Amino acid sequence: MFVRKKRNKSGSVSVQVIDKTNGYKVFKTIGSATDPDEIEELVLEAKQFLRFPKGQLKLISLKSRDALVIETFTKNLSNAQIHTLGPELVFGVLFDRIGFNKIPDELFRHLVVARLAYPVSKLKTVDYLYRYRGIQTSKDSIYRFLDDLNNKYKKRGEDISYQYTKKTLGSISVVFYDMTTLYFEAEDEDDLRKIGFSKDGKFQKPQIMLGLLVGERGLPIGYNIFKGNTFEGHTLMPVIKDIQTRYGFNKPVVVADAGLLSKDNLNNLSKQEYKFIIGARIKNESRETKQKILEQSRGMKDGDGFSIKKVDGTRLVVTYSDKRARKDAHNRRRGLAKLRKRVKSGRLTKSSINNRGYNKFLTLTGEIKVTVDEERIKQDEGWDGLKGYVTNTRLSAKTVTQNYSHLWQIEKAFRISKTDLRIRPIYHRRHDRIEAHICVSFVAYTIYKELERLLTKYKIPFSPKRAAELTHNMYQLEYQLPGEEVKTKTLLKMDEEQKLLYDVIHNRA
Repeated sequence: MFVRKKRNKSGSVSVQVIDKTNGYKVFKTIGSATDPDEIEELVLEAKQFLRFPKGQLKLISLKSRDALVIETFTKNLSNAQIHTLGPELVFGVLFDRIGFNKIPDELFRHLVVARLAYPVSKLKTVDYLYRYRGIQTSKDSIYRFLDDLNNKYKKRGEDISYQYTKKTLGSISVVFYDMTTLYFEAEDEDDLRKIGFSKDGKFQKPQIMLGLLVGERGLPIGYNIFKGNTFEGHTLMPVIKDIQTRYGFNKPVVVADAGLLSKDNLNNLSKQEYKFIIGARIKNESRETKQKILEQSRGMKDGDGFSIKKVDGTRLVVTYSDKRARKDAHNRRRGLAKLRKRVKSGRLTKSSINNRGYNKFLTLTGEIKVTVDEERIKQDEGWDGLKGYVTNTRLSAKTVTQNYSHLWQIEKAFRISKTDLRIRPIYHRRHDRIEAHICVSFVAYTIYKELERLLTKYKIPFSPKRAAELTHNMYQLEYQLPGEEVKTKTLLKMDEEQKLLYDVIHNRA
């Protein structure tokens, strides 16, 4: 038996159960209707009728009809109708709110959102867009777009990021600068990719240098890339001067770590009338200055500090921290334990005596015997807990320390970029595509920081990384009802964490 729809002369449609055991015969007429929805209900009722064995035929209840409707609907669903909408609901909304939708090419949006939700290679991004977003593209299309991105949209994307930071902070009075290295999965060098000192520990891989400038709370201001063998100390002024000239904000206080401490950098910053706070290597100061530091630091308590005026007009600010003192002592004990073990083995020679790490505590006695210099260890303990900063500001030691303490934000920025956004390794070879890859990652970092700001503001108990994971199974169902020309889109029910994230992005911002 089967179900047949028959149009009557009156214009209505009869739904019948046909028995074809001995020819075609109407076994049962379920009913007739003119409304398409009513006709479909009759068809469902007829199908339910067919499910019962002979002798057990009965009229179906409304509950049974609803069950059949649901069963029929779910059986006809396909994977193509279910889309992962979470990345768009979270990162896509922030992309638009910050203003990146002013960049007209949709592929830019997809690459940035994919970098946040599924930070993978461009080839895998193609797979992600097709499987989870229903968007068909190709690796070649992405590469062609990256060529265009660097020329057409890179500057606009950077400008939007800067304007976001300016609006969020209100003013930019302090900036933090640091460098990192990004390595390539390639063996050959070129004009940009060079083998150099690697902060990633990939000393045999070609790399580039990335100089990043951020404001308070790690909010992005700008960046620049340099050849992989560029000396770190030569990057500070080009980045700061270029970005400050480009956007015209008042000259801020520049905060950077000891790696940027050089006479040239300090002189150039002073000549350009920049105020600065740079980490100092106090043990590398002159003998006279070191003596002053040790004398003035005696009896210091947690949080105490003092200043020493230098010949060039800058100040060396020295502060003391109990926490740092404990850390310094712990690291020395651990290093010495390994060193003493090596000494006891008798394998150390004259060549082992150098200023690298804890080898500085070694000394020669007699002709060939290497021992640990206990007196030098005792002298080193006098430096525990001390930290120095070179500055041309008039800020108090406490304020200098507070400003410098925020430098961890840029270290966090690099950590986010390298882990959560997986900015490296880089697989591109062409200069334009490398620039475009960094630009996409910079824009993604901007959105990441806005998400982090919202989560912090509303005290949401999970990280941006966890938020990205939650977007992976936030689904939308797309279907078409009988008689309807337009498809219906429905968000599937979310769990508690997902609802909380959705609420923060859509209702509390």
